Amino acid sequence: MKIGELARRSGLAASTIRFYESKGLLRMADRQANGYRAYPPEAVAVLAIIASAQQAGFTLEEIRHLLPQDITQWQHDDLLAALQKKIADIEALQARLAQNKAHLQSLVQQITTKPATMTCQDNAVRVMERLGIGTPQCTGNRT
Repeated sequence: MKIGELARRSGLAASTIRFYESKGLLRMADRQANGYRAYPPEAVAVLAIIASAQQAGFTLEEIRHLLPQDITQWQHDDLLAALQKKIADIEALQARLAQNKAHLQSLVQQITTKPATMTCQDNAVRVMERLGIGTPQCTGNRT
């Protein structure tokens, strides 16, 4: 099939397909006598796998290493290990994000619970002391 048909079936732009081909993710298409690329029917499945893997957080380099030359010849153990590693990476990122979120929520709570009579400068000093940071310069609303 020509690249236009492959683009239509895969939902990807022809330029994206050519990019994947240039990066070694999609086998080079055979050229017809007129110079047009001719892709095999399994190219649609390969592109779906690439798109799905990218959506799951795999880099193009990771995908290139995982994709077998023949998509019917997956290395079960390698694929399973890569998927489990990606899950562990996502879980580690989730833990870091949860810590960041909790820290920011605590900081917001500390800033917003200043007594009404406290100036911005005094509140900034109070919050920074709790964080173990030096005294900041405050601008803007001082009440």
